[in-house]
Amino acid sequence: MKKYLKRLFSVSVILKLFMLTSLTAASPASINKEGENKVTVIQLSGDQFKKMIFDYETNKEWKYEGTKPAIIDFYATWCGPCTRLSPIVEEIAGEYAGKIVVYKVDTDQEKKLAQTLGISGLPTLLFIPVKGKPQASMGLVPKETIVKAINNVLLIK
Repeated sequence: MKKYLKRLFSVSVILKLFMLTSLTAASPASINKEGENKVTVIQLSGDQFKKMIFDYETNKEWKYEGTKPAIIDFYATWCGPCTRLSPIVEEIAGEYAGKIVVYKVDTDQEKKLAQTLGISGLPTLLFIPVKGKPQASMGLVPKETIVKAINNVLLIK
């Protein structure tokens, strides 16, 4: 199983996403003081990942449990590029509210999950279409690259 997941999130998958982007639950919301909807990014634990995204302990083949495409931002609080990517991820969550779900996973808090998925560099964005295999992007990427991945991997226009 771990071998399958590591292959799934291998460098070749990351390179495919970069090549693709250079030519990847309901939306959470809260009301701010001005009465406007404010979309938030959902912090995800390892147990929540298994329930809402993929139960890697039970399933041998990838099977996304969600009903909307998703992006997961794997980060650490000490990571400078992660800190710079965070506001971009929040912008994306707001702009695509209702179309995709955006999650964050603190790899220091969820070491087992990060290790199981083969997350070896930070930040890593995981783009999960409703059908098909997820694709990953490693490192600080510009918003335009994320939008291209949303359009091409998640098939959201």
